[in-house]
Amino acid sequence: MNIQNSPYLSAVQVPKNSSAVTGNYLPQSDGLSFEQILNQKAVVGGETGELKFSKHATSRLAERNISLSSEQLTRLKEGTDKASGKGIKEPLVLIDDLAFIVSTGSRTVITAMGSGTTEENIFTNIDGAVIN
Repeated sequence: MNIQNSPYLSAVQVPKNSSAVTGNYLPQSDGLSFEQILNQKAVVGGETGELKFSKHATSRLAERNISLSSEQLTRLKEGTDKASGKGIKEPLVLIDDLAFIVSTGSRTVITAMGSGTTEENIFTNIDGAVIN
């Protein structure tokens, strides 16, 4: 049998009296409970995390000559946080004369529009709106 070198042990490589068999092979967590670790990870990637811009949103910003000030970017983050707090998954966030559709789960701006960009001012595939 050919067992390749890997950081993971196969059933053949684990000795019968090993701690890996009893489940004690998990990395130490400095005494934190699973819930505490989960909450830490949620905060790091959740509401305090930075917003990302999808490739589509980045190209829309460029072709529509939209640039965000730091104050507008802060308001966009706040609007995303508010929507996420209310359980909205894909909100329309309105800031000044700009409109953004954001995925709150991945904290990613999906698309961006300026005033007069949409022909009929119709927004689809959203489940809420935030005017910030």
